[in-house]
Amino acid sequence: MVLRPLDVQGPGFENKPMQITVSTFYKFVPITDTEALQSSLAGLGCKLGIKGTILIAREGINATISGTRDAIATFLASLRADGRLCDLVTKESSATAHPFRRLKVKVKPEIVTFGHPDIDPIANTGAYVRPEDWNALIQDPDVLVIDTRNTYEYDIGTFQGAVDPKTQTFRDFSTFVSDELDPARHRKVAMFCTGGIRCEKATAYMRAQGFNEVYHLEGGILKYLEVIPKDQSLWQGECFIFDERVALEHGVTPGDYGQCRSCGYPVRRSDDTQEIDSICTKCAAKASAA
Repeated sequence: MVLRPLDVQGPGFENKPMQITVSTFYKFVPITDTEALQSSLAGLGCKLGIKGTILIAREGINATISGTRDAIATFLASLRADGRLCDLVTKESSATAHPFRRLKVKVKPEIVTFGHPDIDPIANTGAYVRPEDWNALIQDPDVLVIDTRNTYEYDIGTFQGAVDPKTQTFRDFSTFVSDELDPARHRKVAMFCTGGIRCEKATAYMRAQGFNEVYHLEGGILKYLEVIPKDQSLWQGECFIFDERVALEHGVTPGDYGQCRSCGYPVRRSDDTQEIDSICTKCAAKASAA
């Protein structure tokens, strides 16, 4: 299917004041014309001045893109004109400038790399829990709460009582499940991730392993931070994101983290100067020992 812009603005579109909308979305849905969709999205995105990354696979689509509000609205309207994506749900935040350098549209084996291509989130995923109902679920003492993200993400923010699987990549999560979890002991499991996509695969995998009562946060941490007031929140810290803003806090506004110039690990602003330290403590220790 060839996607065409709806109401693309004319000359001078790029010269408007820079007010950037960042849109994150994914959907597990069968896509057979991956290359054709890649070409259409790349062409439309370039015409609209969109930046960011879009991943397409036979299992669906996954993206975080940025552009002016009108450009994002036009791009999403064109996407939703495709019947497969008509109910696409997005999460929006804002930035003062593009948090991405260019637009990348790639065809991949998976839209989130897990290493278990037999797992089908379309057919067998866990139960969605709305952000408004999430607090009650994770405060249930019978529920095991698992952060499906990686350790460097967990370190700067997570939900109260959540387990850190100590993974370095999402591929490691299945090893954590086999080594640490047991369907007979862990009868109720609630999981969360940044936007929901990793949880959707993780819950499908766990159900295939015999975990029957598995829940995941609908819309992920970003939707929770968007709709749950700070004074009612069980979130602690900030949410790492994979763009130049580094982390977001309540209200999905940029937080207090930058990245280590050596390893890319999140580094908090100095409490004294409010400047981002240029190097993390681990890399500083290595440099001192060298």
